[in-house]
Amino acid sequence: MKWVSAEEAVSVIKSGDRVFVHSAAAAPQQLVRAMTARAPKLHNVEVCHLHTEGEAPYVAPEYAGHFKTNALFIGANVRQAVATGEADYIPVFLSEVPNLFRRRILPLQVAMVQVSPPDRHGFCSLGISVDVSRAAVQMADTVIAQVNPNMPRTHGDGLIHVRDITYAVEVDDPIPEVPEHELTEEEKAIGRHCAGLIDDGATLQMGIGAIPDAVLAALEHHRDLGVHTEMFSDGIIDLVRRGVINGAKKRIHPGKVVGSFAMGRRRLYDFMDDNPMIAMLDVAYVNDTAVIRRNPRVTAINSAIEVDLTGQVVADSIGTRLYSGVGGQMDFVRGASLSPGGKPIIALPSVTSRGESRIVSFLKPGAGVVTTRAHVHYIVTEYGVAYLYGCNLRQRARALIDIAHPDHRERLEREAYERFKTL
Repeated sequence: MKWVSAEEAVSVIKSGDRVFVHSAAAAPQQLVRAMTARAPKLHNVEVCHLHTEGEAPYVAPEYAGHFKTNALFIGANVRQAVATGEADYIPVFLSEVPNLFRRRILPLQVAMVQVSPPDRHGFCSLGISVDVSRAAVQMADTVIAQVNPNMPRTHGDGLIHVRDITYAVEVDDPIPEVPEHELTEEEKAIGRHCAGLIDDGATLQMGIGAIPDAVLAALEHHRDLGVHTEMFSDGIIDLVRRGVINGAKKRIHPGKVVGSFAMGRRRLYDFMDDNPMIAMLDVAYVNDTAVIRRNPRVTAINSAIEVDLTGQVVADSIGTRLYSGVGGQMDFVRGASLSPGGKPIIALPSVTSRGESRIVSFLKPGAGVVTTRAHVHYIVTEYGVAYLYGCNLRQRARALIDIAHPDHRERLEREAYERFKTL
């Protein structure tokens, strides 16, 4: 490992290279800015990543021809560029992204990551984002690491020895934090409905945002919960400290909180730092349905943009407008359904911020189905729970109309009758 400036480190990037950027809140901002500053000397550099926090200056129109983004998940910082065609999106299950690197379907010339300082044995940590970044580090020809004392050192698959780092850049930057959100009454209701489906001894998968936070806030009286999830946030901390989450009933990694990446506030990052209860593992393993199903009563809670009356779930797009990505939803929907006593749950508010129903008769033209109607089990809104597994199309329509917003039920009933002839 050679200590250099950010400018010297990124000078190794050549025209035509594919460059991976570390995921989520671990995105190495100083390296990103230094790379973008070299734009006049570069052409057709492909930037590849999942969702990243912070700036993504390489998608600006003035860098067309210099950089081209190939996003494996769409974050807010590249959403407009994808919409205008200045960036591209690869639809893929999160569990399969590491294979794109390992099988050299997407060969990587450079991986830019952010790590904790090396320990006395020479090991740094990928910290809060092991996810697909471990595979990127293993497969890239050149590894450039932004070494940051603010990056938590985490246990699991994210250790990287200094001899495997080509260039290291010393920084002291804060890790991006997710602002605290005050839950609405609708979100609290969704949380209570979901919590009512969670058995004692269940293994949980949930992400970040208001609905996962609302569910976790409603679990204080549960017992012996475990966590095996692609990502987690601050909501688990108090439940771990109270003993509600202890992993006692898990069959694999008992007693451990298993995750692949995390985003939250500094409180979360401090909680993760050198915590042997936290195992941050490769997402190809964490999201493998054969692994997920081995735990008992896996309860997977994922979100959606809209759901049609047959149970088709749209989670990555609003009509033709790409919004996020396939991610790990199907990995865990399927894994939970195969788990003994498992429950895959799709939770969403009944209406959009503009009052439009999220329960719809027909999906918007161009919308992408992430979870098919053959995979769906539970749909939850603030108005209740619709259990669709084993139901025919008419029964599904009736159950979904019952949890739609009251202002839209009459119209949905009329449209369902026109489609199915009876309800």
